[in-house]
Amino acid sequence: MEKEWLLQKRIAVLMGGKSGERQVSLRSGARVMAALQRLGADAIGVDPIEGDWVDSMQAASIDIAFLALHGKGCEDGTIQGVLEAFEFAYTGSGVLASALAMNKVMTKRILSTMDIPTPDYLAIDPDQSLDLQCEEAADRLGFPLMLKPASEGSSIGVSIVRELPELKRMARKTQHQFGELFFERYIQGQEVTVGLLGIEKDLRALPVLELIPKREFYDYEAKYTEGMTEFILPARLPDALTNQVQEIAVNTHKGIGCWGVSRVDMRVDTDGQPYVMELNTLPGLTDLSDLPAQAAAAGITYDELIYEILVSAQARG
Repeated sequence: MEKEWLLQKRIAVLMGGKSGERQVSLRSGARVMAALQRLGADAIGVDPIEGDWVDSMQAASIDIAFLALHGKGCEDGTIQGVLEAFEFAYTGSGVLASALAMNKVMTKRILSTMDIPTPDYLAIDPDQSLDLQCEEAADRLGFPLMLKPASEGSSIGVSIVRELPELKRMARKTQHQFGELFFERYIQGQEVTVGLLGIEKDLRALPVLELIPKREFYDYEAKYTEGMTEFILPARLPDALTNQVQEIAVNTHKGIGCWGVSRVDMRVDTDGQPYVMELNTLPGLTDLSDLPAQAAAAGITYDELIYEILVSAQARG
């Protein structure tokens, strides 16, 4: 598809929002806006924290919404449903895939039916004693273990816990702050991530990125603070394992029903077994984000990446 069609479209870059990832989204959105301007597109920025944002898009005769949003309320099908109701084309996955991927417990349940490896876990039942469930998690999963909100991105609210009293304390705190949560077996090994780009027969996995955070794990600070994480591209994996990791990523993307772009985060244990940790339907697009780095390793410039994501929205019809 020639880029001339882009000059005939009005594009809104949705950025900001009300989630805990607002600042990251604003950084992604600013960088996307700059890329679209370099491409010659007619683009405006829209922050859905404003009550009249849909009216603003209609008044501007927007053709496509480029979603540079992240987190709860932005990446979970909510915004996607509004855009569909008002018949705006948009980038990224649809309502169902977005909702499923944002909820890590639902993602795990689906992956398990597809025989895609994911760490053992225990979802919290809000009608049962939290302390007793902490004890069950400790018995079943062992220490250390991961405590995670079910529906947050960027590792917000994630903790590594090493003993039962700490687990009970952190579980109460996390439940109070985030609501739904779950326990997950800790996987010792390499942190890797795989970007997926394209649609239908053109869907492909980008080079595998290995992440070496300077903190205990790849948490929010490690992700968005310059110098806090070392990127190794391509990851230090044997060729056969690289192919396996990429195949798992493609199957995860397809299994959840994603569209256009996604990023699958994994851990590869010390025996060389990959485990899917989570799926991101609107990966970060900042200067420190994983997906642009992987695209660059595949010979795709940032502007080309943004253009291909945009084309996928157009292709959805």
